[in-house]
Amino acid sequence: MSKDIYQQLREQLDQYSLGFPATESGVEIKILKKMFTEEQAAMYLDMTLFLETPEGIAERAGMDPEKVSAVLQQMAKDGLIFRHRKGDLVRYAAVPFVVGSYEFQLKNMDEEYARLCDQYMDEALLNFDQDADSPMRTIPVNQSVDGSFPVAAHDNAMEILKRQKKIAIAECICRVQQHKTGNMCTKPLEVCFVFGSHADYYVENGLARMIPLEEALQIQEKCQEYGLVNQPFNVVNPGGMCNCCGCCCGVLRALKKHPKPTEIVLTNFQAVVDAELCAACGDCEERCQVLAITYDDDGIAVVDEDRCIGCGLCVTTCPTEAITLKPVSEDQWKTPPASEQELFASISAKRGTSLAPLKMAAK
Repeated sequence: MSKDIYQQLREQLDQYSLGFPATESGVEIKILKKMFTEEQAAMYLDMTLFLETPEGIAERAGMDPEKVSAVLQQMAKDGLIFRHRKGDLVRYAAVPFVVGSYEFQLKNMDEEYARLCDQYMDEALLNFDQDADSPMRTIPVNQSVDGSFPVAAHDNAMEILKRQKKIAIAECICRVQQHKTGNMCTKPLEVCFVFGSHADYYVENGLARMIPLEEALQIQEKCQEYGLVNQPFNVVNPGGMCNCCGCCCGVLRALKKHPKPTEIVLTNFQAVVDAELCAACGDCEERCQVLAITYDDDGIAVVDEDRCIGCGLCVTTCPTEAITLKPVSEDQWKTPPASEQELFASISAKRGTSLAPLKMAAK
């Protein structure tokens, strides 16, 4: 094996989604060595983001199909790649670090790995580029939007749940990771939904349990009560949907560091304060997960339009109904990408990277 196989793996992962940037400390290489064996790292370099059979990957890599199949099976079990089953047909695809193999590490998250991830997020991964696209988007709490305004199904958490044929519920990887580092967040753990083939993968790997729609709707209601931001994957028909807090969630932590979160989050709503009704109670400031609400010299709540991501959590607990959630102007209205491939292509284009594996591009 090449001595720099993990550096090659880092460079490949850096092509996808938010990337996998290098650091001066080299913490990212420590993470990869903890996750991947050298054999698995080499196999990842021969994979693409598209679902392929072991035979197809083996032919391209010039390897024995049975050997490739065995390695892929273990990699899927280890949460390093995605596996899709349909009858007897089993296919595999590479995944980014976020959203991807990091989220798949629920069973493997120990204190060492948690602290390495925390260090890496602080040093590099949470530094979103000014014009980057987030792999997640924000949709508002249902009760926070004026009923006279029609809300698209993809902007309604309950409707997203009702459209699913399979729903599984998993623990939040970010909260699990933070617990391992001693940050004992009081928000509930089992709050992340996965759908369809993603649900199958999670359940087969012991990462989640299948639940009926009724339970899913109840969990979502509880998440809103706990003040969690609803974040589905940033496509029209998401494969998963998280409920996030600002102290643990990597995306929200990155947004808090960003000077203008609204520039990189797909959101179609903004909170607006009626100064005459504001009681200066402080509830909205406490509920806001991205530091978008402050108070002026008169004690009136002020919403920073560059920071508000339109989650609506501030609206639902305002005792005087001083805050409302309004849709953005028509020229600012955004529709999420139609598919994961379209999203990754958009992110890749803005970052100046390629979705083609580097080994293929070099040929």
